Amino acid sequence: MRKPLLSLAVVAIVASGCATASAPTSGRYVAPPPEHHLETPPVQEVPRGTPYDGVTFQNPGVNPFVDPLKDNQSTFGLDVDTASYTVARRFVDDGNLPDPASVRVEEFVNYFDQGYAPPEQGDFAIHVDGGPSPFLAEDETLLRVGVKAREDGSHTRPAASLTFVIDVSGSMARENRLELVKSSLRLLVDGLRRDDSVGIVVFGSDARVVLPPTGARDRATILEAIDSLEPEGSTNAEAGLRLGYEMARQRLGEEGINRVILASDGVANVGATDAETILARIHDDAKTGIQLVTVGFGMGNFNDVLLEQLADNGDGFYAYVNDIDEARRLFVDNLTGTLESVALDARVQVEFDPRAVEAYRLIGFENRAIPDASFRDTYVNAGAIGAGHASTALYALRLTGQTEATARIGTVSLRWVEPNSNRQRELALDVRPTDLVGSFRSAKSTLKLDALVAAAAERFRGSQYGSAYHLRDIVRVAADVSEDLPQTDEVHGFLNLVTAAARLER
Repeated sequence: MRKPLLSLAVVAIVASGCATASAPTSGRYVAPPPEHHLETPPVQEVPRGTPYDGVTFQNPGVNPFVDPLKDNQSTFGLDVDTASYTVARRFVDDGNLPDPASVRVEEFVNYFDQGYAPPEQGDFAIHVDGGPSPFLAEDETLLRVGVKAREDGSHTRPAASLTFVIDVSGSMARENRLELVKSSLRLLVDGLRRDDSVGIVVFGSDARVVLPPTGARDRATILEAIDSLEPEGSTNAEAGLRLGYEMARQRLGEEGINRVILASDGVANVGATDAETILARIHDDAKTGIQLVTVGFGMGNFNDVLLEQLADNGDGFYAYVNDIDEARRLFVDNLTGTLESVALDARVQVEFDPRAVEAYRLIGFENRAIPDASFRDTYVNAGAIGAGHASTALYALRLTGQTEATARIGTVSLRWVEPNSNRQRELALDVRPTDLVGSFRSAKSTLKLDALVAAAAERFRGSQYGSAYHLRDIVRVAADVSEDLPQTDEVHGFLNLVTAAARLER
């Protein structure tokens, strides 16, 4: 049912656009005009601000172009967060354009399966490709750097000990947030193995244990504890996390996976209320191998900044759940399959050859930057990557046109810490001119998708690099290449999202 609705939506927005946004030619990609691939009317600013009360976002800024003669290394911590994309979807579902400060391009891109092949041996495979994009200038090329971790089936991973720290404060009664949390946990329980275990800590004005670690085979007891949760009191996230880590720490002597999973709207108003202070108080626990996953619920009285920073510094990841479908995707399809950690403090450094690259710009990862000289620093805090996880970074390149003078455009280096041995490992791959295709039409389907997704994110966040096109131009290009895109529910959802947002922008 979703595909016909999608087609009608895309056709409707293209047909109703202004005269400059002509309908696509079926089955053929029409090359954009010179100067800036898309023929567009004068650009209007994307409205800024949020329609919700008490929402906290932090604008990370926009990376500029860099001259490799001055700095030929680009270094950042890997990120598998996806929350920014689902937050944007919540905005659009409610009839609003996303708050620009909420948009992190890498989280938009990483929401989608890139189809990377896992490594034939070892922990990671590096993938590189690129080519022209309709949303970059005529002299720019889109480069994609992808990292894929080895895949371990849920039947082969170690047993998992999951400690849920659940916000039951009064604000969780809004929009039935706590009910969505409970529904999400029920889905997760059904996907656990019998040798996994679940513990539940709740926090309102204070924190308490609702369920001590209980084997997943005792499903009835776990579900009874979940069903008993009711909203109450203020929001003492610090107390909840401290008690949650205390419970998780009791399981550290046992072999297996140890996770604390925080479910909250992120608005702490009792005890410590900022990520830095809370993390300082649980720092030792966070360094023992207990990883923190944060899951956001609700909009309005919502703190995106706290939840993202807690996950980034707790060696975990941050996701946002806006409906039961997203809960199923996160807790059933993704979380249980990626519980085993492959790497801690994973970071990437791309070194560009100035003979081949005149300028480069990392699209996203603004708040994950690492000093180039610290790439091999054993004390650098970077991203944790689970089994089967993938992370993608996009660059806009201005090539010199002299690639024949060098065998490579650059080199991608990946460095990480093995969780069990604590050893530093490194892997590298050269980027060669042959990795780039000559036209957008001939690019891989997932690279076409990434170009569309990144263009929407640039436009949503008010980036100067998204100022030469409108959302309806993205819809137009998407309609033209729709048959070449991955045919998944997630991709159809994105196309519906950008179509709806284009109507709001107009």
